[in-house]
Amino acid sequence: MTSIKDHSVLVTGANRGIGKTIAEEFLRQGAGKIYAGARSLESLNPLIATFHDRVVPVQIDLNKPETVTAAALQAQDVDIVVNNAGMLNIQDPLSVDAVDALQAEMEVNVYGLMRVAQAFAPILKANGGGVLIQLNSVASIKSFADFATYSASKAASYSITQSLRDKLKVQGTQVISVHPGPIATDMAQHAGLGEIAEPAVLVPQAILAAIETGEFHVFPDTMAKQIAAVYQNFATNIVEANLMEG
Repeated sequence: MTSIKDHSVLVTGANRGIGKTIAEEFLRQGAGKIYAGARSLESLNPLIATFHDRVVPVQIDLNKPETVTAAALQAQDVDIVVNNAGMLNIQDPLSVDAVDALQAEMEVNVYGLMRVAQAFAPILKANGGGVLIQLNSVASIKSFADFATYSASKAASYSITQSLRDKLKVQGTQVISVHPGPIATDMAQHAGLGEIAEPAVLVPQAILAAIETGEFHVFPDTMAKQIAAVYQNFATNIVEANLMEG
């Protein structure tokens, strides 16, 4: 796939932040339909008001596996899946609530990804392969002590994303791992990163470029690109390489 024009796309967490920006930019760039996933359907009303019947609201709560299964039954024509929804707890590893925080983040950021992949991989295969896009983070590569549990969950989701790339390649599905740094969203404000955050539109723009070129890793913003400049050699020769061939 080299373009999203006229394609059907599912975006989880499409009601705000990066997810909403992805949905908006994809529609502006010619996507035929966006299945917009959110826990509350009412929160999708602003998106629907702008793009009307090109937005199909879908209830998805990654804490509730049954909503992912139901969404897959509804979105049988989807050929691009963007698993954007995630959660951030601000906990360092010595915090009294750190274990509970990590358990909650693993449920959404890791198990949620796995449930989305399991539900939609057969649909992508039936529709010609398509694309599965996972929103990871620079924190999946570099742990930040004040966000230790979030970093750990994102490292795990990045690991699962790598495995999905290898497993889904045989059915013609492109997998993309997106690693933003601080992006101007409510989450960034909550984390105290508002002053260095960059525009959210950088993320869908970088994803669209990766769909066109077939890239696996996406580093959309300044901090991400700084990390990529050092990390890319390892990514190419280790992460993206088939080390099982000997």
